[in-house]
Amino acid sequence: MLETLDTIDPAFRADVLNGLSEPIPAIPARWLYDRRGSELFDDITRLPSYYPTRTETGLLEARMEEIATLAGSSCAIVEFGSGSSTKTPLLLRALSPRAYVPIDISGEYLRESAARVDQEFPDIAVHPVEADFTKDVELPAAIDGLQRLGFFPGSTIGNFIPRSATDLLRHFRDILGTGAKLLIGMDRVKSVRRLVAAYDDPEGVTAAFNINLLRRINRELGADIPIDAFKHEARWNDMLGRVEMHLVAQRDVEFQIDKRTFAFVEGATIHTENSHKYGQRGARLLLLAGGWTPIAEWTDEEEDFALILAEAQPIRFAP
Repeated sequence: MLETLDTIDPAFRADVLNGLSEPIPAIPARWLYDRRGSELFDDITRLPSYYPTRTETGLLEARMEEIATLAGSSCAIVEFGSGSSTKTPLLLRALSPRAYVPIDISGEYLRESAARVDQEFPDIAVHPVEADFTKDVELPAAIDGLQRLGFFPGSTIGNFIPRSATDLLRHFRDILGTGAKLLIGMDRVKSVRRLVAAYDDPEGVTAAFNINLLRRINRELGADIPIDAFKHEARWNDMLGRVEMHLVAQRDVEFQIDKRTFAFVEGATIHTENSHKYGQRGARLLLLAGGWTPIAEWTDEEEDFALILAEAQPIRFAP
């Protein structure tokens, strides 16, 4: 039986306590992904209203031969986040890498995901790394000397504000090294109706995913948040080009976390996630600012979603 790693994390406690103390209360989106949160997100990706996963998967299926030719084989694929049960196998089958390194903060979910890949691809060495990929990450020595391909699908880069997204891309470059490549998914701007529907599905799965953060705080930090006092809400912020997820207080509410008292008036919110949407030029500029030079781009017919292959080219002294 796999050992659960969803225990008290001092970084989780610090982020919750500090985040809820801010003038605009917010908790970093990475804490949505405990084991239950990861399971719920998998459910979200299969919902009719959530287009990004099936669109990106369709792109990978349609363009994989081109991607494999440009990305190269016999490399080490480093995936930032546990492997998707649909997208990751497509890449592994096409490239036949020497090694696969999934990096994820949720230890139990990571090991289960890595075990599935190991069983399906016995000829590929699988090296799971339990870590927060936004922090320092030490890649396994077993991939030293191999060409590296970073894989960051799902438009996860959109969860970061542009400044943090740029820092993260630079961090990926530091991890993977000069000469590495990065295959990244980015969601495109589209109608507000479709955007909001993707993050507030009628089935209520995204609401359960968001509310699960409160359950995690209660369970892991010994808090007494009344779950029914908050409701999930998705909003489009046109000025900032993003969908926002909030937990909105349905009444005046007070609760304790780690012996600290927090009070929210009716209508006040806890900001839990952003999903920034990028146009073609904006996506390319973001990658360039992060130290990655785009070398190929693929979109679906409706241009809902983009896959971009970029390279960490040597830093030039002058233009």
